[in-house]
Amino acid sequence: MQEQVQWLKQRLIHAWLKQRSEIFNWVPVCLAFGIAFYFSLPTEPDWRYWAFVLTVEGIGLAIARWGAEDATPLGWAMMLFAVGFSLAVARAHLVSAPVLDEPYFGPVQGRIAGIDRSAKDAVRLLLSEPRFSGIEPEKTPRRVRVALHGEAADFRPEAGQVVILEARLSPPAGPTEPSGFDFQRQSWFAGLGAVGYARTPVLIWEEAQGGGVFAFRLWLAKVIQTHLNGQIGAIAAAIAAGERSGISQETLDALRVSNLAHLLAISGLHMGMLAGFVYSAV
Repeated sequence: MQEQVQWLKQRLIHAWLKQRSEIFNWVPVCLAFGIAFYFSLPTEPDWRYWAFVLTVEGIGLAIARWGAEDATPLGWAMMLFAVGFSLAVARAHLVSAPVLDEPYFGPVQGRIAGIDRSAKDAVRLLLSEPRFSGIEPEKTPRRVRVALHGEAADFRPEAGQVVILEARLSPPAGPTEPSGFDFQRQSWFAGLGAVGYARTPVLIWEEAQGGGVFAFRLWLAKVIQTHLNGQIGAIAAAIAAGERSGISQETLDALRVSNLAHLLAISGLHMGMLAGFVYSAV
């Protein structure tokens, strides 16, 4: 029994020391632990958390620089943990933008920067540069998302249009259950400061001018749907141009039931396939 324990101990020491040549592969893992620690905190970190992280980084630096050879991987892991935490904090503050303090009902003006559909199959507009009645510019969200219902659903949006509508907006909500999906966090990093809906007609304040990549995507989706009618064209447009507003709720439900809904995402796999195709063609 003692020989087996000794053998296992030697194997573990060998595996540990082997990580000295694999530190680069452990970089994203250690960074991820630091990032996860930040997002697990119930509130924004105060001096106590920063003292803990800086202590970990200092100890890690000391171990990596002056510690025993066996402890070198641990020192690097501790430093990378601290760096991951710092990167998460920096990113959260870099994307900082005003969020609506309380529910708002009134006129909203903004430029259409995105078009998609809600879970209830309603067209949604992502408005940039919004203006509100009675709210100071420094407290105005940079982006808002409005679902079109009732008479507003008859509006046919185009990328780059400046529209004005009467909307009922509220701050993005948090998880609906413990450990559930945090829409509030996702909205923060997307720069989305308010969400809501409109039921009255949407008015065009200014016609579309340019629109950039988003306008090109809509144009490409329209071309695809012109040559491929119905839901076939809608799915093709979603895969090729990322424009999913033409897909009906019935089709989405069918894709989810058949576990094929992931095909609509512009994922790393799709980018890899596209890059491989272009490389082979060239």
